[in-house]
Amino acid sequence: MLRTTLVALSAVAFVPSVHAQSAQAAAAPVPLIERAKLFGNPSKIAAAISPDGRWLSWIAPRDGVLNVWVAPIDKPDQARALTAEKTRPIRSVFWAPDSKSLLFVNDKGGDENFLLYGVDVASGRQKVLTPFEKTRVQVVNISRHVKDRILIGVNNRDPRWHDVYSLDLASGKLALVHKNTGDYAGFVADEQLVLRLAVKSRPDGGSDYFRVVKDKVEEKPVAQVDLDDALTTSPLGFTTDGKTLYWNDSRGRDTAALVAQDVAGGTSRVVAQDARADIASGLFDVRTGQVQAYEVDFLKHEYVALDKDVKADLDHLKREMKGDFQVRSRTDADDKWIVDLDPVSAPPSTWLYERKGKRLTRLFTARPELEGAPLVPMFPQEIKARDGLNLVSYLSLPKSADPTGSGKAARPVPMVLLVHGGPWARDTYGYRGYHQWLANRGYAVLSVNYRGSTGFGKGFISKADLQWGRKMHDDLVDAVEWAVKSGVTTRDKVAIMGGSYGGYATLAGLTFTPTTFACGVDIVGPSNLFTLLQTIPPYWESGKQQFYKRMGDPTTEEGRALLKERSPLNFADRIQRPLLIGQGANDPRVNVRESDQIVAAMKEKNIPVTYIVFPDEGHGFARPVNNIAFNAVAENFLSSCLGGRAEAIGTALAPSTAQVKEGAAAVPGLQQAAAK
Repeated sequence: MLRTTLVALSAVAFVPSVHAQSAQAAAAPVPLIERAKLFGNPSKIAAAISPDGRWLSWIAPRDGVLNVWVAPIDKPDQARALTAEKTRPIRSVFWAPDSKSLLFVNDKGGDENFLLYGVDVASGRQKVLTPFEKTRVQVVNISRHVKDRILIGVNNRDPRWHDVYSLDLASGKLALVHKNTGDYAGFVADEQLVLRLAVKSRPDGGSDYFRVVKDKVEEKPVAQVDLDDALTTSPLGFTTDGKTLYWNDSRGRDTAALVAQDVAGGTSRVVAQDARADIASGLFDVRTGQVQAYEVDFLKHEYVALDKDVKADLDHLKREMKGDFQVRSRTDADDKWIVDLDPVSAPPSTWLYERKGKRLTRLFTARPELEGAPLVPMFPQEIKARDGLNLVSYLSLPKSADPTGSGKAARPVPMVLLVHGGPWARDTYGYRGYHQWLANRGYAVLSVNYRGSTGFGKGFISKADLQWGRKMHDDLVDAVEWAVKSGVTTRDKVAIMGGSYGGYATLAGLTFTPTTFACGVDIVGPSNLFTLLQTIPPYWESGKQQFYKRMGDPTTEEGRALLKERSPLNFADRIQRPLLIGQGANDPRVNVRESDQIVAAMKEKNIPVTYIVFPDEGHGFARPVNNIAFNAVAENFLSSCLGGRAEAIGTALAPSTAQVKEGAAAVPGLQQAAAK
């Protein structure tokens, strides 16, 4: 997540050579990148090496739908598809510890009732491992040392809470380990698959951790985490011998440190910390579980090695790989790694790294059709909010405004403020399809880690408590002000766009600050915070108190008043600028009613709105044909509002399930496309 420089519009006059280059580059139009190349199925993604080092797996299209593929690690030409999903893409797959099967989760139509499936590598036989209705599976632990089973959580008994089961990988048999009648939010198991900790939410929004002994949960908590630390403190896992428990821990400090706790004595020591950002993850020895390197992500992702052998490998990868790299998969022998490389202005690629001899072999590029495309760099920025808070942000500029790739706008262009969801998530540095798409259409793109974003310490998160639609929104407005003063854009040519909380921010922008943005694109955004909290999924029960403390408590008169005041629905009559809304009909997080309500309120006031619903989607658009269809509408909507370029909608809606509910006439080409 980001850094800043102010660029006066007149500055180019003092640099004639750059000005001349800019004029020359502007004369040659940048080729339009087809939507399908950016948002269609990737060629290959999510590579993983089997624990025994014999196999390579990945996700790739089969008959137009993402499925699981496998090949011998030394014979990639013998690749074969193991699954045959016909509609819903598989997006998450992982190896069983015995290397005999691959496991994956999938839902139906975006309902987020994820079931667990297994497919045998040798025979290709597939089976449902959690054959239940309206059930969401959780993986509790997969051990490298227990090969024949894993621990999972299943909420088929009570949708609010997950019972823990041992899953026998050969037979598929489930054996109950712990019946969760104590309303525990989750469990932590060691490398022998023994439950060691249970976590329960507290009335103040924090969490208590209880020791589990012989599958019995003790009554007195062994660790307590208050609301301020709740999103920045959690166990990472045990060492193989079970003697040390690693934590991300912000207790007693602002940013989360990597802490090692001696289980027997209870004492803890700080392994690593960074005042700029939380330490969220690391590399752990596959045999001992001891930490070898930690990861920190302030402006950009970086590894910091603690083990000399791993340091030599990471240093080698840093020298040889031009861009951000991350280790994604390792063998049990730890002799081979799968490494992803992100060059930012080129499509990401995946590599095999053999530690002996330090040999790197390129396996594939996720989107080879984008190799050589006019992709642009991304520039971290540090923007100051009006109260002095540092907002790490990321800026992408179209080639027409930055032909030399300096990160400084030679002239102002229209801008899209692209707001991340969550809100307890963050934007990061790297290749981003939406940044590339919008920049290619002629827009500057700015993504801001507004207060409440994760990764920058607990204080940064807590500054957003009860600030939906207020200081959180002020941060976005302040970022726009920075962009205007920096010569990136002009005040009248800024759109706001985002999904989930980003969709809420879009609605907030068009209601609470109705003249700040030229138009808005809301994707699965809540319009009514009160009904949003009424309809959260039952499996979010454990986080309900944290929602109440950070958003507003609907069980109190004061909380209800606050939620009403911060709900864009109640101010729909203030909307003056064009609005496009996209919604999945099966969304379990932001119910379709959230979009229906504000569309109805706008119609009642004769305020135009364009509204598209996808009956086979949930919280976002997983099927590429649907994503392409919505983005086809979105770019033509933005073009009519901001004046950028657009690829015609054409037949983009035909293979999708898009239902244009309102406002087809407001978007160029949409009426004709919908009619077809």
